[in-house]
Amino acid sequence: MEPKNYKRYTVTAALPYANGPKHLGHLAGAYIPADLYVRYQRLKNRDVVFVCGSDEHGTAIANQAMKEHTTPQAIIDKYHELNKNSFAQMGISFDIYHRTSAPIHHQTAQDFFTNLNNKHIFVEKEEEQYYDEHAKAFLADRYIVGTCPNCGNENAYGDQCEKCGTSLSPAELINPRSTLSGNKPVLKPTKHWYLPLDKYEGWLKEWILKGHAKDWRTTVYGQCKSWIDGGLHPRAVTRDLDWGIKVPVEGADGKVLYVWFDAPIGYISATKQWAIDHGKDWEPYWKDQDTKLVHFIGKDNIVFHCIVFPVMLKVHGDYVLPENVPANEFMNLEGDKMSTSRGWSIEMHEYLEDLPGKVDELRYYLTAIAPETSDSEFTWKDYRDRVNNELVAILGNFVNRVMILMHKFYEGKIEATTDTINFTDKALSEAVGGYYDEMEASFEAYKFRQAQQNMMEIARLGNRYLTEKEPWKTIKTNPDEAKDALHNCVVLIGHLAACLQPFLPGTAKKIFGMLNWPKETVAFDEEIVFANGHQLNPAALLFEKIEDELIERQVQKLIDKKTAIEGPAKSAEQPVTPAKENINYDQFSAMDIRIGTILAAEKVAKTKKLLKLTIDTGIDQRTVVSGIAEHFEPEGIIGQQVSILVNLEPREIKGILSQGMILMAENAEGKLTFAAPLHWMPNGSTVR
Repeated sequence: MEPKNYKRYTVTAALPYANGPKHLGHLAGAYIPADLYVRYQRLKNRDVVFVCGSDEHGTAIANQAMKEHTTPQAIIDKYHELNKNSFAQMGISFDIYHRTSAPIHHQTAQDFFTNLNNKHIFVEKEEEQYYDEHAKAFLADRYIVGTCPNCGNENAYGDQCEKCGTSLSPAELINPRSTLSGNKPVLKPTKHWYLPLDKYEGWLKEWILKGHAKDWRTTVYGQCKSWIDGGLHPRAVTRDLDWGIKVPVEGADGKVLYVWFDAPIGYISATKQWAIDHGKDWEPYWKDQDTKLVHFIGKDNIVFHCIVFPVMLKVHGDYVLPENVPANEFMNLEGDKMSTSRGWSIEMHEYLEDLPGKVDELRYYLTAIAPETSDSEFTWKDYRDRVNNELVAILGNFVNRVMILMHKFYEGKIEATTDTINFTDKALSEAVGGYYDEMEASFEAYKFRQAQQNMMEIARLGNRYLTEKEPWKTIKTNPDEAKDALHNCVVLIGHLAACLQPFLPGTAKKIFGMLNWPKETVAFDEEIVFANGHQLNPAALLFEKIEDELIERQVQKLIDKKTAIEGPAKSAEQPVTPAKENINYDQFSAMDIRIGTILAAEKVAKTKKLLKLTIDTGIDQRTVVSGIAEHFEPEGIIGQQVSILVNLEPREIKGILSQGMILMAENAEGKLTFAAPLHWMPNGSTVR
């Protein structure tokens, strides 16, 4: 149980990058455990704020923008909404799902940097960094690729080889090259600000190695100890990049806060915004020593949340430190590491589309296989077996049998000789109470798999009790005993629903509906008592059996997705349109092609193919009518950079004066894509 009675709880879940959809491994790693903990604390009537949001800066965003031939802003807008909606549908009950692109976050992060800078915490130093002379830009680690010295992968990134998983630095790559131009980068001096972690090794040893040796998970403590024992080094808090939060110091033009520095501050700015939205004071949730701060993350974020961010909070001086960081290990998929880039993943939105109405089934399964102490594995067959053998056969079966018998024998009415109906079987009552105690102890120790098992033991207890009492038989020989047994089962169902609330909130709500309970939720310490004469609602199935065909389709879909990405490129098998007749250099040089950005897009009335585009060419803002309406939705291409022929003779199309033509690429199947720059360029840049 809790060693201290805290006044409030601040709970964070790792800010996911808004560079793509998040998969079930992410869900199992940080978000479901955090949600379970928060829902439990709320059921204990504790003051909790649960914050999360999109991490929208750094090279991951810029890289995705290049891949999708659009702008970083368009990327974060797209994936913020997708992930926010997916989390909501999965029942993740954030108090706020914020954004690090929000002005309040920019200000909070800059104020934090300024506080440390004014205290002379940072070390300023000049170092050599890879520079692309063609692109005229310093290269972040992810903008450099080369051959991995460990496995020979020729496309390893400057920070990690995704093939073998080895952490790298750009200097370790063999034959490094820039992803912006493909050229070999050169080393060039640049100035940056560093957080001197080495100065705080003594404090970290005291705070972590002595203070949290017993209460932090072994894997978390072990990784922290390894980092500290190996010797810490200063870590840059700024970088040369055009996407991020500007460094609030004179002479820092072209520099932004390193994403690892700005992202955790996002927890604070999100809390600020939540407080504004709800008329509360944010400061006690971060500055009062009676507040418990808990970070839920995956193991790849341990160093940032256990070492770097605590040092930031410590040297700032105003903030509480995390009391616990219950990081999870990784969840693999069907015998392989989960990876969106390789097509070996199940994205949250895909699951929601393919298995609508089965959110609680997924929450149950991911909790049952939660990688709390070691890597775990998701398989569709195991998912099917858990749902069918546990949710359907144990939990659902018990509730359904009791409700059907109550309606069959008593028309769903609870009637007795007393004013209220509670447990009359002392052994049953004590057993349920024991499971409550075990469940609470498991929650407080961040052992959510065990807590869910405790909950399921209540359902198993109910099935054993019902089988032992056999009210369908004793109704004929001892009707009072049969009624008493079924009343005990109904009370037990009420407790089961109460315990289900953190794990399967939708199912708990269904059960409360069947019980005709006057409230949507029940506090964890609340007694389940029915009034004499209480009328139950009709029985309804809680879960459906998962059929083999559904599982086979999902496995095949997974294989097909991976094959589409890792298999031979289809384009190589497709016929290529022959080249047109040669033109001379003067004909080509007469074309003025510029980079522009689509500011607005709308369909042209009474046409199927035409879109009316407003494009900022850097020269002006002009209208272009383009025949791409069958390939792109108007709202989906706003912010897209394009190549536009600006000196094409204007032409009236459907009553609209079109002043140019955008360049598109078309494959043999007729699919179009924008002929756009690989990275963002100023509007008006010339295409030669």
